[in-house]
Amino acid sequence: MKKLTLIVAIAIFSFTNSNAQEFSFGVKGGVNVANFGGTTSYAGFGSLGSRTGAHIGVLMEVPISGDISLQPELLYSMKGSTWSDTNLDYIDIPILGKYNLPWVEGLSGELGPVIGVLMSAKRNDNDAKDSFKTMDAAIAIGATYKLNMGVFFSLRYNKGLLEVWEDNPNNFTNKNNVFQVSAGYAF
Repeated sequence: MKKLTLIVAIAIFSFTNSNAQEFSFGVKGGVNVANFGGTTSYAGFGSLGSRTGAHIGVLMEVPISGDISLQPELLYSMKGSTWSDTNLDYIDIPILGKYNLPWVEGLSGELGPVIGVLMSAKRNDNDAKDSFKTMDAAIAIGATYKLNMGVFFSLRYNKGLLEVWEDNPNNFTNKNNVFQVSAGYAF
């Protein structure tokens, strides 16, 4: 885990160091609607009850060429499900490729991996961190609309790729799926 974080930090620093004059920073926050998806016998969006939570964090945008940029983020993100009142809180690191649509000024599409580190886990208000895996991964797809003054609004869906349970009590496959609505400001 520490090695992965160090490698990601070095890669981002090395890349941004070469484009130091062009990158920008921002802050964002918003609402998460999260649930477990997978091969449960209750399969379907929201079938195990969606947890409404929040996300907040920082981002950096690094132009690569023309309308393409890289957008790494560092977010505190609330996930889980209302099933057994499961509250999972993560530090997420999305690393998104961003394409600024040339025919609509301010609109961009985003796609990329999200790595998550479990910070806390509770079920029915009891500590359950040992029951869940410490790492999570997802693929994110979304869109952002940025106003000229730096304010932006985003919609994103994170499709979970990894099982969340450390020891799966029911032999179901449960993955974090999260729909995010955000607002932020780019400096």
